[in-house]
Amino acid sequence: MNENEERKAAAAASALMENAEGADPTELTEPVASPAREQRAIAFSPERIKKQLATVCDLMRLDPSWQCRRLSGGQKQRLITASVLAMGQRIILLDEPLANLDTAGAELLMTTLRALADAGYCVVVIEHRLDMVLPFVNRVLHVGNRQVREVSDPAAYLREQSAPISDRCPAFMGGEALLSLSDVAFSVRDRKVLDGVTFDIPRGSRTVLLGENGCGKTTLLRLIARLEKPTRGRIRQLPDPRFGQGTRGGREWYRRVGVVYQNPDYQLFMPTVEREVRFGARSDAYADEVAEAFGVRSLYARHPQSLSEGQKRRVSIAAVAATAPELLILDEPTVGQDYRGLCDMVEVLNRIHTERGTTLLTVTHDRRCAEALCDVAVRIGSGVAQEVGGKELVRAFFGG
Repeated sequence: MNENEERKAAAAASALMENAEGADPTELTEPVASPAREQRAIAFSPERIKKQLATVCDLMRLDPSWQCRRLSGGQKQRLITASVLAMGQRIILLDEPLANLDTAGAELLMTTLRALADAGYCVVVIEHRLDMVLPFVNRVLHVGNRQVREVSDPAAYLREQSAPISDRCPAFMGGEALLSLSDVAFSVRDRKVLDGVTFDIPRGSRTVLLGENGCGKTTLLRLIARLEKPTRGRIRQLPDPRFGQGTRGGREWYRRVGVVYQNPDYQLFMPTVEREVRFGARSDAYADEVAEAFGVRSLYARHPQSLSEGQKRRVSIAAVAATAPELLILDEPTVGQDYRGLCDMVEVLNRIHTERGTTLLTVTHDRRCAEALCDVAVRIGSGVAQEVGGKELVRAFFGG
């Protein structure tokens, strides 16, 4: 293939990389989704641009007037996917497009991609949420040990890679609340994100927050971690000599709470993985033990930003877990993990919970993770806590 042919081949393809948040810094949704502001301004007329924009925004359930910086992780994922689809190329390459998407959003995207494939497009998807992908594809390739092989029996492959993860933690018997949320509300300008959330987080429990993209789960985590202040209501920490008491708490609260962000790039800042995991750790020895458990000690000499998204996520969790927090807050911890990595991560988190009595608070769109890290489930919707239950609520939320 000569240089001219290579250019033509490249022009025929559009790609979505693994980290959607780094894809475009544009302020409003409309310019990001518009397919022709830069790359294809000559090829598309203004009328076609507007038509394409309206089509993909409607398809991905996006309002063109939304501000990008106010979008949830799942909404950002839908936005960048929309920008790829709007380009109109016949070859579409998507790396982890279902990351951070709720079930409805994932099914919508896969249905759209299946329709494009049926219309003659070439669609290539790299994805670990196989239960969502396999019903829509007609060919499966497995990449491992530097080799690519075609999977002859996708159904068996799905069963092997998507089996429920066993939960070996002792049954949770309940207890006093570590935190009590009462009528908590939060607004951004004139938009209500949360409007009266009320529930308790039991001490020593594993609590999972469920809800659709944009319902306010990450905002709620930020309020609980005291990175934001509610516009109404209060989050009360019950008396505990380790935390102080009252609604405000003190420095000890921040020492006892660990937060793992949805995007690991927001918290990885040291020049090596070793220094990242040991920074703030209870001790270097404990940091090394945690790093080994999460499978990142072999990466100690690497720069955190040189890692894959899945590796970055494990490093960020290990770094926070190494501080031995009493409350560990996890926002989409399993994104980018293959099945083995997912099982290992859940096992380590449950071991930390059991051995140290750590309270876990998790947001996830992965059913397997939600079931395996759940004593208490809280469904967030319409700005409130709509339901509180256990594993049965997780199963009902994900459909069966």
